[in-house]
Amino acid sequence: MTQKLFSELGLSPELLKAVERMGFEKASPIQAEAIPTLLSRRDVIGQSQTGSGKTAAFGIPAVELVDPTSRNVQVLMLCPTRELASQVAEEIAKLAAFKKGVRELPIFGGQSYDHQFRGLKAGPQIVIGTPGRLIDHIGQGTLKLDAVKMVVLDEADRMLDMGFRDDIEKILESIPIQRQIVLFSATVPPPIKKIIEKFTNDPVHVKIEATSLTIPSIEQSYVEVDYRSKTEVLCRLLDLHDVRYGLIFGFTKVQVDGLTEALVARGYAADKLHGDMTQPMRERTMKRFRERKIELLVATDVAARGLDVDDLEIVINYELPNDAEDYVHRIGRTGRAGKSGKAISLVSGREFGRLQQILRFTKAKIPRLSVPRLEELEEKHASRLVESLHNTIQAGQFKPQDKLLEDLIEAGHAPGEIVSALMHLLAGESVRAPERIPEDDPRQQRRPIPRERSEDRTFRSGRERGPISEGRSATPSHRDHSSGPAGGGSTSRIDETGVWLKFNVGENSGVAPGDFVGCIANEAGVPRTVIGAIQILATVSYVQVASEHAEEILGAVQGVRLRGRRVQAMPGLPPRRNFQPNGESPPLGKRGTRP
Repeated sequence: MTQKLFSELGLSPELLKAVERMGFEKASPIQAEAIPTLLSRRDVIGQSQTGSGKTAAFGIPAVELVDPTSRNVQVLMLCPTRELASQVAEEIAKLAAFKKGVRELPIFGGQSYDHQFRGLKAGPQIVIGTPGRLIDHIGQGTLKLDAVKMVVLDEADRMLDMGFRDDIEKILESIPIQRQIVLFSATVPPPIKKIIEKFTNDPVHVKIEATSLTIPSIEQSYVEVDYRSKTEVLCRLLDLHDVRYGLIFGFTKVQVDGLTEALVARGYAADKLHGDMTQPMRERTMKRFRERKIELLVATDVAARGLDVDDLEIVINYELPNDAEDYVHRIGRTGRAGKSGKAISLVSGREFGRLQQILRFTKAKIPRLSVPRLEELEEKHASRLVESLHNTIQAGQFKPQDKLLEDLIEAGHAPGEIVSALMHLLAGESVRAPERIPEDDPRQQRRPIPRERSEDRTFRSGRERGPISEGRSATPSHRDHSSGPAGGGSTSRIDETGVWLKFNVGENSGVAPGDFVGCIANEAGVPRTVIGAIQILATVSYVQVASEHAEEILGAVQGVRLRGRRVQAMPGLPPRRNFQPNGESPPLGKRGTRP
């Protein structure tokens, strides 16, 4: 299909100016087909995947439709999640930037009702929200729909999967008969067809095949691996590709929690996103990811729904989804806007049926990769060091060390020896011993994967990491440091209501209890009395803080440097041996230390 310019779609000067400001010139296939149809006031059923530009496909006609002189709600948009509703609202705000008087308002759970009441009284013409919260406002009479001209159902199949069918039908029954229905859905299962038959009027179907949207621009591959070795193989892939901005999909919340802990303990700047997190924590995590303050985001499918990021280097499926269409949704988050992307899946024995389903659905060739060998990682790291040295020499950004070099040569060292020793020291700053990949998996025996004995070799990477078992905290290699109350007072209140925070900095980094006290007190601006017990292990540490300050502290310390290490913190309990059988912290010993 030949791409059309936005100037060919019959848009007003205000919308063309907004689109140009957003950096768009040519319309995507879904936009080129849907926008003219919607502008003609026809009902539309659109099928397209994430990353196709569907938000602008319905957002542009919605803004064009609005009468800015009226303070009634004229466009209602339904989204399955708070994150997607918020991002659609941001997109609408950009599109309406030059159409004076147009206001948009996102409404979803987790926000204060008072805040939403004030927003609705201000007279927004476009309301974007989740079905449950919209129903609440309709019931209370704070959201009036008698002037609605257009209703948009974004990701309708997901809303039905999440149990919103009754709410959706109730909302559609509450709007005027003379209105325009716009429904976007990756799939059209029977429940969606019933809604289409009941509420739409001779709709135009606009369908963009998933394969034409995502597959050509994304380099797909998979790695066959024993499930027990997935975390180790994942880390080797991250090192080999030098990933600095990636999204990792887990299958369950528990899996996401365990994998995130494992990555943080190994020194990666990683964070998690799933439905059990509070809304403020989810918003903070997404903000930090968009600002690239974290390298890796580990997420479940539902939590990542609506996550819109640019220039994502790679998507890694730690475990394949059950639905092939979910796979397309996942990998569609890289290679967006015509850019190239990369998607790698870790496939264990039980997942090969899902892989075959994906191959049939996408009609794509997905080659099998070997597990990265330790020699490959060493060579990759060495080449990066050489490139860095070359760039430094070219730029002249170094202080001459002629005297030092002369002294070493006079001491009998050859120039080659000196360079080799320096390279060894540079590479050795971040040495870790790799885990042994299990050899007793029948599939692995049938198709051997190169591996090394961890006691014989180590590999060097650009980050400091230590071996860790999948989904578990790093086991301390030597004594634990524990301290009592940082403020010198009683810890009874903190012990009863305190929250444990896990830091990715431990004894190996030379950190002491006072470092955590100073970091938390200075960065979060809280008194030292809110800091309780501190337990320092080999590669990670645990700090107990008063629960009412936990969120504030977590947000304040992320990314700061402690003993030269960039801090990543998250809620997490210390190893069980540090607790009494009843789950309470052990009593204070002499001089405020824990036994």
